[in-house]
Amino acid sequence: MGRDYPMEYYEFFISFNEGDYYTCHDLLEEMWMEEKGNLFLKGLLQMSVALYHYSYGNVKGTRLMMKAAHDYLQGYRPYYWGLDLEKILEFIEACLERIPPGIDQVPYSDVDQLPGLPPLFLYLQDD
Repeated sequence: MGRDYPMEYYEFFISFNEGDYYTCHDLLEEMWMEEKGNLFLKGLLQMSVALYHYSYGNVKGTRLMMKAAHDYLQGYRPYYWGLDLEKILEFIEACLERIPPGIDQVPYSDVDQLPGLPPLFLYLQDD
């Protein structure tokens, strides 16, 4: 078995794969508060926040957070803390291509009319 990670990190994987991005935010923020210089955690945090924003129609927030996540995660390629960052960065790029340009916000009732984002399932791999 690889290294031991904080319990919140394991819980993050479960929440992310269930689509509970709000909980992901809380779990990652808890870890990030301990290590504010950790841009890896900050990148995962921004990606989770972006997905949460998209779920209720904040398109501009989604776009901004996805771009920030992409920037923060660059320095950790190709692989960090058991995560394949190439796969995650491809996911972020695919999301950025699908997020409609020129739209900042849609009413919650119209969220289902936004283009769907590609699926991403995160798996911890041994170092």
